Amino acid sequence: MAIESFTGNANPYGGGDPYADYRTADFPFTQYANLAARELGAGVIAANDEFFAQRENLLISEAAHFDPEDFGHKGKVMDGWETRRRRGVSAEQPWPTAEDHDWALVRLGAPGVIRGIVVDTAHFRGNMPQAVSIEGTNWEGALAPTPEELLGDDVKWTTLVERTPVGGHAANGFEVAVEQRFTHLRVNQHPDGGIARLRVYGEVLPDPKWLAALGSFDVVALENGGSVQDASNRFYSPPTNTINPGRSRKMDDGWETARRRDNGNDWIRYQLVAESEIRAVEIDTAYLKGNSAGWASLSVKTGEEGEWTEFLPRTRLQPDTNHRFVLDAPAVGTHVRIDIFPDGGFSRLRLFGSLTENGAAALAARHQELGG
Repeated sequence: MAIESFTGNANPYGGGDPYADYRTADFPFTQYANLAARELGAGVIAANDEFFAQRENLLISEAAHFDPEDFGHKGKVMDGWETRRRRGVSAEQPWPTAEDHDWALVRLGAPGVIRGIVVDTAHFRGNMPQAVSIEGTNWEGALAPTPEELLGDDVKWTTLVERTPVGGHAANGFEVAVEQRFTHLRVNQHPDGGIARLRVYGEVLPDPKWLAALGSFDVVALENGGSVQDASNRFYSPPTNTINPGRSRKMDDGWETARRRDNGNDWIRYQLVAESEIRAVEIDTAYLKGNSAGWASLSVKTGEEGEWTEFLPRTRLQPDTNHRFVLDAPAVGTHVRIDIFPDGGFSRLRLFGSLTENGAAALAARHQELGG
């Protein structure tokens, strides 16, 4: 469904803070991972037109930038994807038809079930599309498809967002209730215009055959199907950062909490890709120097109603350091909790192991059920 309060035009830019009149909301799906993140390997692989602004801008992680004085040979330089104005076929019919539209093909960084989409038109005020629609497909071939293959007549596209009016200079949010696995999106803007950013929130659903071939892998990694269920504090940066691919590149690329003024402690609760045997652990505090956690412990449980069992006792952490632990015996479960004492943060958590027989069977069944 569309967030109705964000339809309609925005006022022209009047100077000052360009985000002062930006419209957004607390959408009910943003706790999920952004499947269209460049950090996960997402890309905009094709677009029918990008005359004013490049399609790749759609997936930049930072908020869109606006410089009112920045003009180039083609006109105003915009931080987003912007197409030229469409025209009709003749002087008698100068207007585009109802079917005319521009499109971009997006490869998700990780295949998954989509829970919500944000079409952000920040700084596009009189040049945003009148409406958008979004479709998804699940590519099952062994090789990554070309744009031509995705646009072939034999590819089945499922509507995720019906053609819906959008507002300029606003985060236009759409809940998605399609229980299927998707690998690619087709983003349509009717009839033309500009979109600053695209965010696709959902749950990663990896290929069981790939994980089986790997054997041992990081069972909590976002790209492998791990997720954050909850956290005690999200003040400075989101806990999902701790299971992102690669090493942290700067301080806010990890998880950092507000300073505690009591005798409690902070924590994150994760759901693993499926029931797993954990045999080795990494806790990395890279770039967290005066604000890293002082100590950490890890616990595991099976199922939502299971009992927590500690498998890494409270252990001293050093700032800006990658800590590695080989477990004496595998820790088996579906959920893991890290407790840090008393507060602070860390950049990455890696839990190396493999799926149990039950875990592999459950993942394969879900993959098949959702069209994988």
